[in-house]
Amino acid sequence: MPKYVIEREIPGAGKLSREQLQAISQKSCGVLSNLGPQIQWVESYVMDDRVYCVYIAANEELIREHARQGGFPANRISEVRAIIDPTTAESLA
Repeated sequence: MPKYVIEREIPGAGKLSREQLQAISQKSCGVLSNLGPQIQWVESYVMDDRVYCVYIAANEELIREHARQGGFPANRISEVRAIIDPTTAESLA
């Protein structure tokens, strides 16, 4: 299944308390459970005014439906085309 990065514009996201982040996470997991196994949340990164989420999903529409049901913004959804890391620099020989 494709992997996606979702940009969510949430003013003040970086100031959310641990309890608020837990509540958001619980809501997200509940919606994911209802949507079924064709969508999985991998992890999220909380910034000052944005949250970047990594999902594996059958298609972009499932991600939009998750956002709609959860009440989360999904300002930008980008499909991951390749993954690189330090090992990418190593020789192929």
